[in-house]
Amino acid sequence: MANVQIANGAMYAPTSEAEKVVKPGAFNFAAAFLDHGHIYGQTNGLIDAGGTLNWVYDPDPKKVADFVENYPNVQVAASYDQILNDNSIQLIASAAIPNKRASIGFDCMESGKDYFTDKSPFTTLEQLETARKVTKKTGRKYMVYYSERLHNEAGMKAGDLIAAGAIGRVLQVVNLAPHRLSKAIRPDWFFEKEKYGGIITDIGSHQFEQFLAYTGARDAMINFARVANFNNPDKPELEDFGEASLTADNGASFYCRMDWFTPDGSPVWGDGRTFVVGTEGTLEVRKYMDPCRQAPDSRIFLTNGAEQQEIECFEKVGFPFFGELILDCLNRTENAMTQEHAFKAAELSMKAQQIADGV
Repeated sequence: MANVQIANGAMYAPTSEAEKVVKPGAFNFAAAFLDHGHIYGQTNGLIDAGGTLNWVYDPDPKKVADFVENYPNVQVAASYDQILNDNSIQLIASAAIPNKRASIGFDCMESGKDYFTDKSPFTTLEQLETARKVTKKTGRKYMVYYSERLHNEAGMKAGDLIAAGAIGRVLQVVNLAPHRLSKAIRPDWFFEKEKYGGIITDIGSHQFEQFLAYTGARDAMINFARVANFNNPDKPELEDFGEASLTADNGASFYCRMDWFTPDGSPVWGDGRTFVVGTEGTLEVRKYMDPCRQAPDSRIFLTNGAEQQEIECFEKVGFPFFGELILDCLNRTENAMTQEHAFKAAELSMKAQQIADGV
């Protein structure tokens, strides 16, 4: 991962020496609509796990040219329909403008393919309601790239430790999610709320997914949510700060803060942290850096009744989600992530956004 861009979150695209779960050509996928740089992380993860990238499509030739430079063996499709009509393609990965992700996914699933979208997967609850109907009708997957856990080694290791009982029953999760704004290089849609959905819908979907994953909750009540534009008056539709509090159906509590205030002195795009309190121990997850010591980095501090440990995860854990997703698509299983889990994280983030918006 030495060449991965760590200062620009939009282009943060980890790769790893992963176990190939299929032979070349056994799982064929395409990339379409390249509006967010996360498409590179999605693509890397699938290729690392053994997927074969066959097609790319975007209406912008520059985006396609940049993508082909990174993946020179990919074929360029003349239209999205060309990919939809190729029966050899099993999954389409996409990172479109957020408010367009749902309709692109519906076309994908109706064509008999699984869909793997960047987060946030939706910008409205109406889109989510339709997605639930289309997944049921078609039997296809609408999977989401919640990269702050799925493409983060400490984030994944934390889940393994919790599942193994290292801290007992989880009582609370706190997620801190600062991001670098990089205002000058962001596209216009990034500052239009109708298109990006609001900061809790967008960044918050990551945080709510981690909350559900670490607590084992299936639903939650939103206690409080707030958004603000503190420091960007020239972009009035941008929300540069958001926070929310939830209580899960199993009693666990959650607080998260999302912001666009990563300082220039930080070597990474955001010093993301997760703190987990359990009945028998605590975890601190430093996802992207160990301040003043190492960047990039991914490590955990575990304290329980037996010991305290500093667990280095960077380039040691890998990213098993992608191989599990490929096998889920082939076997029609739900080991990587259940469909309801993917949808519930998005649902809660959008409901919290509505509360913050005063709806």
